[in-house]
Amino acid sequence: MLSVNTNSNAMIALQYLNNTQGQMATTQSAISTGLKVASAKDDGATYAIAQNMRGNVSGYQAVSDSINRAMSTVDTAMSASQSISDLLIQMKAKALSASDVSIDTASRQALNQDFIALRDQITSITKNAVFNGYNLIDGSTTQITALASSDGSRRVTVGAQNMSLSGSIVTVKSTGTISTAAKASTMIATVQASLTNVNAALAKLSAGSKKYSVQLSFTQRLSDTLTSGIGHLVDADMAVESAKLTSLQTKQQLGVQALSIANQAPQTILSLFQ
Repeated sequence: MLSVNTNSNAMIALQYLNNTQGQMATTQSAISTGLKVASAKDDGATYAIAQNMRGNVSGYQAVSDSINRAMSTVDTAMSASQSISDLLIQMKAKALSASDVSIDTASRQALNQDFIALRDQITSITKNAVFNGYNLIDGSTTQITALASSDGSRRVTVGAQNMSLSGSIVTVKSTGTISTAAKASTMIATVQASLTNVNAALAKLSAGSKKYSVQLSFTQRLSDTLTSGIGHLVDADMAVESAKLTSLQTKQQLGVQALSIANQAPQTILSLFQ
């Protein structure tokens, strides 16, 4: 039927053209953003899953930062402990030399002054082994804790090792000297015991640092896996989108032509009245 009021063919052609235009808009969005699911409007369920995973990735970034801070604190304590261990070795040598009854008073006094300087240096090191406000070797804290999960429910803890003078690890008294042969002789055993204790404490700190290192490596791998999973959910395949765009451009051109042909049909009515 020919009618000037209703053109069914033009309506159908317009519907297909509008559909093609909508698909082109979606494809162009995927190409410009690199995402096939850029918003909830594209795919609500997939977008929600991706957002939850993004939240986990963000959480694991916070976990990595926490572990890095804790590990740096432990490493600072380890560096200081190594220095204390070296000082104790030197102090033992001074005490051993001062225990020799054959040396003169001036030599023993010189050795004692060196010993005192080394002893006080231990205090200086313990007080300055601070990172991010934490000092694990001066007795100011008992442990350091880092996040281990994106929801904050799990944590990794490393114990502190108090290496202050007159303590349970460094048993050398803060007033200890080697001013006499007898004191020097006694000090040898005290320094040796302290050296053994410090090395054992250093091993514990090293194990704690390793614990953080392993946890950090796992967290980074887990974060990378989640990021890859998000990509699989929402990233656009650019090769597919390119091929789709070419196809849609062809359909668009054909749709325009079909609509043009359909719009010309009513004009044939004029020939009936000539």
